[in-house]
Parts: sequence; structure tokens; C-alpha cells
Amino acid sequence: MASIDKQDGADRHDGGDRPDAAARAITEAALFEAFGGIRGMVETTVPGLVFVAVYTAHRDIKISALAALALSVVMGVARLLRRDTLKHAFSGVFGVAFGAVFAMMSGNAKNFYLPGMLYTLGLAVAYLVSAAAGFPLLGLILGPVFKENLSWRKRNPGRLKAYTKASWAWGLILLGKSAILFPLYWWGDATQLGWVKVALGIPPFLLSVYLTWIFLVKAPPPIDVIAEMEEAEKAEKARASSAS
Repeated sequence: MASIDKQDGADRHDGGDRPDAAARAITEAALFEAFGGIRGMVETTVPGLVFVAVYTAHRDIKISALAALALSVVMGVARLLRRDTLKHAFSGVFGVAFGAVFAMMSGNAKNFYLPGMLYTLGLAVAYLVSAAAGFPLLGLILGPVFKENLSWRKRNPGRLKAYTKASWAWGLILLGKSAILFPLYWWGDATQLGWVKVALGIPPFLLSVYLTWIFLVKAPPPIDVIAEMEEAEKAEKARASSAS
């Protein structure tokens, strides 16, 4: 009891700073794991930068697309060598490959960016619709990372509210990004579209992640359903052994 009282006193002396610091650290780690961190942002942006830079210099769709694809493959292999997750290693490669093939087959350099633009628009709609339906997409993405799975849906209303706010934020930010890019796709040229898309690669993402961090840090802590299942399994084994 003495050690517990001492710990309680320390927590009161900290004024709650210690739990806040822990919540921030856990949330930051989860967001970095889910979205690939700074490296993920760079890997998403740099192939598009290479494509538009080479295309601006040479006006050759094939050379530009192959240069972007080659860089994306190198970055994917580098992630594999570092034993990173397959999701982060190959997601960028597949996206760039799809855009490169689409641009070369159509003969239109702007089509290098179209698959990514359609994905962004679809993701924006998914975030907004899921938030409006009370089943926010961000909760589905981050729930397993926090080991809470879907416990936020029924058992943790504070986190449901946070995930809903964050999903609205992601949806509106991505929708705003699409509202800028699609008019350029229709009426601008490939270099205009490419440079603007590169410029809009990281800032909206950082804003979305920051808002998500703000909402989740202020929310109640996640319910670790994995730990709950392990405890229930231990208790069941203990009852079985005592009964025998």
C-alpha cells in the first residue's frame, strides 16, 4: 500500500503531466506506424517530383515515367532491406507503377497523376461518409495500431468522437486538395499539374496528422482489447487448473 500511495502522490504532484506525456508518445508512435512517418511522406512525394522535373526538361513521357518508377522501386527495396513493413515498402511502388503505365499507354503526361488524384478523392469521400455514418474510417485504420480494434465503437465514446472529428478533418482537407488539382487536370498542362501536386503533397498530410494527434491526445486512452483477451485466457486457465 505504501508504494501505491507514493505513486499516487507522485501522479498528483505531476498534475497529470505524466499520463499526458504517455498519451502523446503512444499517439505519435501509432500515427507514425500507420502513415509511414516522415519517410513515408518523402517517398510519396519524390517520385512525382522526379516525373515533373524530368518531363519539364525533356518533354518525354516514357523517360519521365521510368525515372519516377525506378526511384520508387529503389526506395521500396531500401525499405525491405531495413525490414520495414511490406505495406510501406510496396504501396508507393504500386501507385507510381500504375500512374507510369497509365501515362505511357494514354500518351498524356497528366495521366501519371490521375490514379493518385482519384485515390485521394475516393479517400476523402470515404472519410466523410464514414464520419457521417458514425463509423469513422480513421478508427478502422488506427484501432488495430492502438490494440483497441473496434472497442472505441461501443465502449469508448470519447474516442469515437475523436475518430469522427479526425475523419471529418481528413475528408475535408483531402476534398480541398482535390478541388485544386482536378481543375488543373482538366484545363492546365502537365507541368502545372505536376508542380502543384508536388507542392500539395506534404502540407495537407501534415495538417491532417496534426489534427488527428490533437483530437486523440485529448481523448480517453484506448482500451487494450488484446490485453483483455490475454487476461481472460489466463483466468480461464487458472480456473481450469484449480478445478482439476
